[in-house]
Amino acid sequence: MRISLGALLALALPALLPAQTAEELVAKNLAARGGIEKIKAISTLRMTGRLQQGSLTIQFSRLAMAPNLLRDAATIQGMTQIQAYDGAAGWQISPFEGRKDPELLGEDDLREVVEEADFHGPLIDYQKKDNRIEYMGHDTVDGDDAYRLKVTLANGDIVYYFLDPDTYLEVRTEKTQFIRGSVRETFTELGSYKQVAGVYFPFSIESGQKRNPGDSVKITLDKIEANAAVDPQQFKMPHAAPADGHKER
Repeated sequence: MRISLGALLALALPALLPAQTAEELVAKNLAARGGIEKIKAISTLRMTGRLQQGSLTIQFSRLAMAPNLLRDAATIQGMTQIQAYDGAAGWQISPFEGRKDPELLGEDDLREVVEEADFHGPLIDYQKKDNRIEYMGHDTVDGDDAYRLKVTLANGDIVYYFLDPDTYLEVRTEKTQFIRGSVRETFTELGSYKQVAGVYFPFSIESGQKRNPGDSVKITLDKIEANAAVDPQQFKMPHAAPADGHKER
């Protein structure tokens, strides 16, 4: 019986990858990103770029401040959609849906924005955040091998990290959220890493639903500024405009 070279390589590949523990993978990932000291030295981020979905291109910006403040904005044809979290409440302005006044986020969107607002991510100080990590062995991403790390968040949601075995940087994450008895599964592919303030950030981010990957959204960042001056009031929900004929006092 003859065995192809490809089959032999596939059988041998797991043995070629050194044994890892979850703690070792987290430590190597943080070191690859720039080290815990440089990561924690960043307290604000200002990102600008383009969001692409199909043939539609939208200007995108993000403001973030430690420990958990977030404001995303998407602008097209002079209208800007905003989604933000001020550390306690999530809110949005959705002019594309005909709602120009600020409103609180619903449960589904709030859960997503709260998790996204974790400034340093679930791997930093994961023990203090009550996140649990497990090494799940090796996997593949687009045919390339990767280490697979499972992170169970304190709220029960699960994030899988796929780490490049050479760089230990994330090339993909997959998230499973449990909301009101339903399950939401999403993915994010990360690439084009560049250093900002001594820390590597992905400048290419593509996200979508696992059930419908063809309808994904790609963000291409043009610029990331670390430790820029950011007014915390920008994360607060503004007051709705008064109705016609009435003035705020």
